[in-house]
Amino acid sequence: MKNRVFRGIPASPGIVMGKAYVLSREFFVPSSAKRTTEEELATFYSAIKSTQRDLEGIIQRLKEQKSQEGLKLIEVQLLLLKDPFFVETVENYIREGDGASYAIHKFIETLKTEFESIGDQYIKDRFLDIKDVARRVMRKIEGKTRELSYQEPHVLFAHDLTPSDTAQLDTEHVLGFVTETGGKMSHTAIIARALGIPAVVGVEGILREVKNGEQVVIDGFRGVVVVDPDEDTKRTYEKRVREYREYEKELEKAKELPATTIDGKEIDLTANIEIPLELQPAVENGARGIGLYRTEFIFLTGDGLPDEETQFRYYREAAEMFRDLPVIFRTLDSGGDKILGWQYLREDNPFLGWRGIRLTLDRKEIFLTQIRAILKASSYGNVKIMLPMVSSVEEVERAKELLEEAIRGLEKEGINIKKPVEMGIMVEVPSAAILSEHFAKHVDFFSIGTNDLTQYTLAVDRTNERISYLFDHVNPAVVRLMKQTIDAAHENGIWAGVCGEIASDPVAIPLLIGLNVDELSLTPGLIPQIKGIIRGISYQECVKIAQEVLKMDSAYQVRRFLSQELLSRFPHLENLLVEVDND
Repeated sequence: MKNRVFRGIPASPGIVMGKAYVLSREFFVPSSAKRTTEEELATFYSAIKSTQRDLEGIIQRLKEQKSQEGLKLIEVQLLLLKDPFFVETVENYIREGDGASYAIHKFIETLKTEFESIGDQYIKDRFLDIKDVARRVMRKIEGKTRELSYQEPHVLFAHDLTPSDTAQLDTEHVLGFVTETGGKMSHTAIIARALGIPAVVGVEGILREVKNGEQVVIDGFRGVVVVDPDEDTKRTYEKRVREYREYEKELEKAKELPATTIDGKEIDLTANIEIPLELQPAVENGARGIGLYRTEFIFLTGDGLPDEETQFRYYREAAEMFRDLPVIFRTLDSGGDKILGWQYLREDNPFLGWRGIRLTLDRKEIFLTQIRAILKASSYGNVKIMLPMVSSVEEVERAKELLEEAIRGLEKEGINIKKPVEMGIMVEVPSAAILSEHFAKHVDFFSIGTNDLTQYTLAVDRTNERISYLFDHVNPAVVRLMKQTIDAAHENGIWAGVCGEIASDPVAIPLLIGLNVDELSLTPGLIPQIKGIIRGISYQECVKIAQEVLKMDSAYQVRRFLSQELLSRFPHLENLLVEVDND
């Protein structure tokens, strides 16, 4: 049947057409122990060494290719391979009588159960990184290989692609990829965006529907896959590809220009960073700094808590890359969930639990170590500190006391610090928005995290498919809280930015400008598109749009109005809009 359409999650923008190459799903049937414990341990250690050599070989190739995107990820994989938590857990299973392969399988399945109970999607996605390393070792034991592509242009279809699989893709021949699993913020998706490979993930059952050599279209903007398109569909997508390439050329011309409206209102466009390999794409896409540097990955790539020196190296790298432009480090926003060496803590409702500033103020040694590392990096650039999950002024006051303690300690040690280092908060809890007038007297800036603010304001778990339709960041209640926060910031002489998914939603940009936001922080690859919208509209138009939105009482009404307003000014965007994923 022609034109079989499947929908998934848009993971990396772009449209490609080509022949499908289907990567067979990988099945492991680990054998139980047939040899002595010593022999099974020896097999395990040998597989680790062989895997280490493979990874070191990949690192060398990536260095030769100057692929910074993949290089840092594979280096993290090496750290995970040597992690005592992984090695010792598997050793214990083997000593209990399991074969080496089965022991690794048991490790993966046990960890999978623990990760599934964690509310934080970012941490859930890190399970794929751990499984990637473990599966590599299993392949060595089982004598298996994994062929990712062949030497002609194709669209790759797979049940899943590990982060290291993605980092090694031959971009000359892999036009794009589709997977049955995965999320928008997984390392696999992040790498695809960094490499510029269009991708759609989370397309359940797609491997049953596509055959090797079939013509396919993948739309990484809308998360759409078309199998065996007819001639009309091909022509439609060919036209969209041409339009997109022309649009990209226009955006490229404006890359070095400021994000300024027709009548002179300038918006700072900065980047959200999940892992270091996104730093270079942020620079290449014209980011005016880092508006949100998520530091959680540092705490998830080793055994136990990262020390001050380890953190400092990461923070210095970002500060040096952007020099005078701001780099805003968000302090640890993970919950008490412990991965790879931490004390694992399960909570009934982790979204409302011991996380963010609540955790780090309770465990002030974690906070002080991180703050000291950030302060040390201040000598290398323009760094700022942002506190997550703040719900009371008292939390800010305690954090500022610890900041001063860290400064005094470093100065006593003779370490140079560039002062003052600004401290701001994420406004993502309704209480922070409602009390923003009071918070503004204690901090240097606000960054509105609309993902959590929307979730908490509307009492909607955005991962719950039954009610996800209620989640929309242009809901009138959320818009009013944003306006209240931005107004409070300006009345008290500080700036206010937005760092949630709304900053990547084209239809919402005129609204945000009209609400008088100072900064937008978003996925690096979407900066050119958002800049194009800002440069093509006037601030006064946006103010009128915001005034109309503030009269409305439903998210549907707001979104329809905003879509009409955007397309009336930018009709060429109709087929190019990124479909924002509420997951």
